[in-house]
Amino acid sequence: MKAFDIAAKDMLRSFRSISGIAFMFLIPLMVTGMFYLMFGRIASGEFDMPRTSVVIANLDEGGPKFQVDTDNVPGGETADTMGELLVGILRSDEVGDLVEVTLAKSAEAARQAVDSQTAQVALIIPPDFSEQYADPDGKAQIEFYQDPTLTIGPAIVRSMLNRFTDGMASVKILVDVFIDEADPADYGMAASVVQQYLDSSLVQSEDLEGELLEVKPPSTDAQSDERATANPILAVITPILGGMMTFYAFYTGTSTAQSILREEEERTLPRLFTTPTPQSTILTGKFLAVFLMVGVQVTTLLIAGKLIFGIRWGSLPVLAMTAAGLTVSAASFGVFVCSFMKSQKQGGAVFGGVLTLSGMLGMIPVFALNSPSAAAMADSVSLLVPQGWAVRGILQAMNEAPLVDGILTAGILFAWAAAFFAVGVWRFNRRYV
Repeated sequence: MKAFDIAAKDMLRSFRSISGIAFMFLIPLMVTGMFYLMFGRIASGEFDMPRTSVVIANLDEGGPKFQVDTDNVPGGETADTMGELLVGILRSDEVGDLVEVTLAKSAEAARQAVDSQTAQVALIIPPDFSEQYADPDGKAQIEFYQDPTLTIGPAIVRSMLNRFTDGMASVKILVDVFIDEADPADYGMAASVVQQYLDSSLVQSEDLEGELLEVKPPSTDAQSDERATANPILAVITPILGGMMTFYAFYTGTSTAQSILREEEERTLPRLFTTPTPQSTILTGKFLAVFLMVGVQVTTLLIAGKLIFGIRWGSLPVLAMTAAGLTVSAASFGVFVCSFMKSQKQGGAVFGGVLTLSGMLGMIPVFALNSPSAAAMADSVSLLVPQGWAVRGILQAMNEAPLVDGILTAGILFAWAAAFFAVGVWRFNRRYV
């Protein structure tokens, strides 16, 4: 019981430290919360693409008789020229959520609107657009003028424009093929053939926006695809919180174990050794406090992640084994590191060097999660440190890995812990004998 009393006293002292509480709980949750806020709208299933401002200078003077059935034009508008057809499509309700169209009287006015940043894209339809389209050997071209500082909006408009021009080019190809293959006596049927093609495939669409743009969230693998699709932000913040939890668990283990050095410098530990309480019981209580502090931290962060962010940690057995392995390895690592420290002054080098370096190595799989080409190498490098095995176990739980994989990962974490603890206890016993 004396060992538990000593452990409780050390834990109470640690919980009174504001900086300790920040490193244990606040920083991991704040980092995760930052990413959650950055991608929160995706998490709720909402994603609003900002409308792109487009100014069109339609200078098309028309050509041979041009008529398209209004059923083929979004909004049912009539079009007497190719330029009017394009304007009608871009001003239709089907793409109204993506683009906002205004008209300019000249090419110079359209370009000026982009230069003054009142519009993002200018489309300049030349006077001979319809005429060139009607000419079998002609080339109908549209000038595309955009703000060079923008990417997504102009790319969407360009995609729409390419779809329109590709569709109209296919009509010319259809006419050429018909003329080459049909009997001269049937040339009069060309208009009917074109109309049938327009009716079936060119413009008519009940959901034009859905065809032009589809947003899909990234997923890490086939097993987690269903969960990521339901709430894609979870695929981002789950490994981040898991990595932060692992990173700071090792800080907590080392910081709590450092209390032994602090009491040695304050001369309270030597005085404690003079009491009837055996030295082994005192050290056991000190070590027990380290394990309990890390255990409280890991358990709290797991529960907080579930309650605050709605994180689905995945396989409960694999997660439980990983959490236990993380707790004992982080605590043992703290005992191991502090056994080599002669004073608290060396703590800066340990926290800033050893823990930061090993922690960052362990988190490499989190950084390379969406890069398959780097994943294999990242996984190999991270497994050089115990943090890497803990992160691996969290990812295995997240991806519903087989139980045998979780057992192997947890077993290696416990092996790390046993080695660290054995060396740390041996060195502390030698120091205080």
